[in-house]
Amino acid sequence: MVQSLNPGSNPASSKIASERIRRKSEARRLDILRAAARVFRRSGVAAAGMREIAEEADLSPGNLYYYFAGKDELLFFCQDRTLDRMLAAAAAARASTIPVVDQLRAVIGAHLHYTLDELEGATAHLEIDMLADDLRRGIIDKRDQYEHAVRALITKGVKRGEFAPCDAALVARAILGALNWTVRWYRPDGAQSVAAIAEGLANYLLRGIAAAPQEPTEPVRAVSGGRK
Repeated sequence: MVQSLNPGSNPASSKIASERIRRKSEARRLDILRAAARVFRRSGVAAAGMREIAEEADLSPGNLYYYFAGKDELLFFCQDRTLDRMLAAAAAARASTIPVVDQLRAVIGAHLHYTLDELEGATAHLEIDMLADDLRRGIIDKRDQYEHAVRALITKGVKRGEFAPCDAALVARAILGALNWTVRWYRPDGAQSVAAIAEGLANYLLRGIAAAPQEPTEPVRAVSGGRK
């Protein structure tokens, strides 16, 4: 029997072609998301329309709907993808052998990179109430996982004496609240880069939970009983 030379009959070739198509589609969806971020900054997430987003992305409305069925699906893609990357960053930090303070610093840097650098500070990261119930549940679950990962790092830092004793849940929420709020005021053309903002916030937030340094002990001085 003569074998077909059609590369589509080769499972390995089909898999490679399928992965290439998936990556191309993912890249296009990210381009659309960046365009949407610019629209969200101008008009606000609630007021932004799919037609305006399509124009910003240089697409026809029909082509935009090929990638995203609606604004809630676009918001879900933004939040879900970013949370996956932040969870991976937290896992990598936790698995490293560097001091816990540096692990948490790495998580803070990754958090701001994924929310500010990649999507230019899209407020879409915070608009969870605009998602349909079935989409919202998945995002809430991943947010909880991420908060617990940050909380676990704080707890580990306390146990190792790097952080002062504290309510880890409260501190984790305070740190995440400060980081998430940056999407409200960050501007890509602002005076500070994302890296500079990350460094400044990390220094401020980590200083607040650092264990107090040991005060140096004063040397005991001999009392001389010299003559008057």
